[in-house]
Amino acid sequence: MEWHFDPNYEKDENLIKKVCKELNLTYKQLGEMIGYGDEAISKASRTGNISTAMSKALELYLENLKLKDRLKTLDTLSDIIKELSK
Repeated sequence: MEWHFDPNYEKDENLIKKVCKELNLTYKQLGEMIGYGDEAISKASRTGNISTAMSKALELYLENLKLKDRLKTLDTLSDIIKELSK
C-alpha cells in the first residue's frame, strides 16, 4: 500500500474518503487499522468533522505505511548488496 500525499487534500476531498480510496479500504477496514469503529469513521467521513485524535491516528497510520515501504526497499537493497558481494 502506498499513500500519495497531496498537500492540498483538505481542499479537494475529505481525508477519510481520500485515504480509503487511495488504499482501497472500506471504512470498517480503516477503522480496524486506526482503532475506530466503522460507524465513527463513516460519520466523520459524512460530516467532514474529523476529531484531532482521529486525524492523528490517520497521520500515524499513513506514516507507518510509508516507513514499512521504506524498510522493505532497504531490505531489498541489502539483499542485492549481499548477493553482489559474494
